[in-house]
Amino acid sequence: METPKNPASIDQRIEEGLARLAAVIRADDWNRAKAAGINPTQQGVLDYLRGRPEGTGLTDIAVHLLISQPTATDSVAALERKGLVARRASDTDRRAVRVLLTEAGVALLEGQRGEGGMARIAVDRLDEAGKAELLLTVVKLIKTLQDLGAVPVQRMCATCRHFAPFVHPDGDKPHHCHYVDAAFGQREIRIDCHEHETADPASRAATWEVFQRG
Repeated sequence: METPKNPASIDQRIEEGLARLAAVIRADDWNRAKAAGINPTQQGVLDYLRGRPEGTGLTDIAVHLLISQPTATDSVAALERKGLVARRASDTDRRAVRVLLTEAGVALLEGQRGEGGMARIAVDRLDEAGKAELLLTVVKLIKTLQDLGAVPVQRMCATCRHFAPFVHPDGDKPHHCHYVDAAFGQREIRIDCHEHETADPASRAATWEVFQRG
């Protein structure tokens, strides 16, 4: 087989690869949601609420899932009818409504923990070094999307005021989390941390510079 004289650019080939991975992940989400008797958007709402026991607003749900406000409202209403979420008035603003998981919602998510789709199986077959490298690449892509305004600031280590990258000489655990006062390694970097506190823009920029250079 001859090598094409004008192959697609590497950027295009990476985008094609990501699109195929996204298609598999969407199929996995459909299967997981179908087994629970909900649709993938409703599943996304539950997944988003999993790490937010204090609840969150409908606008935050819409922004995080990249869906419209009416779609978020309809999805929450459907989940509420199924007894998986509840709406409560905010403690600080009685006009605002927060959406929280119910006990049934938590139980459903707990029951899904052992379920792994095709994407999970593929990741599991990478060696430990490959997983750490892939995680770092994912963090970099999300950070760029944040900078472009395509996604809101995520609860990643790289955007947290507690994160200090490459402050320890230990190659296995070079980072430090001031929240728990402990060192940790590249493979422990988090995408969505419950204890995340967003750093101010200047600190985020300085932290990111050290993190990606290291």
